[in-house]
Amino acid sequence: QVQLVESGGGSVQAGGSLRLSCDYSGFTYLYYCMAWFQHTPGKERERVVALYSGSVPYYSASKKGRFSVSQDSAMNMFYLQMDSLESEDSGTYYCARGNYGTSCSKQLSANDFPTWGRGTRVTVSA
Repeated sequence: QVQLVESGGGSVQAGGSLRLSCDYSGFTYLYYCMAWFQHTPGKERERVVALYSGSVPYYSASKKGRFSVSQDSAMNMFYLQMDSLESEDSGTYYCARGNYGTSCSKQLSANDFPTWGRGTRVTVSA
């Protein structure tokens, strides 16, 4: 059974850091684009970063330079390191898995990702 479970969210002051984790199971990371999405009320889920095994990650312009993605295939974990957090980074963050064998460049929106975790909430106070 495919499962994605996020953790690591919380409350932090602007300028602080958080590390989100996605514990995945039921599939092999090598064949899927994995992504982190941010959702804020009233907006669509926005792709923060996407990573396909062996490829460079794709970061959104607003997060590039502050966020960093990594993956531990031995532990089946997918991480998002968030530094220099801003109030605009607040929201619920979701881990998502794309379609089998499809590159991240072809999966840009939330609708392109069929498998999701339940999310973890991040609150950044000014």
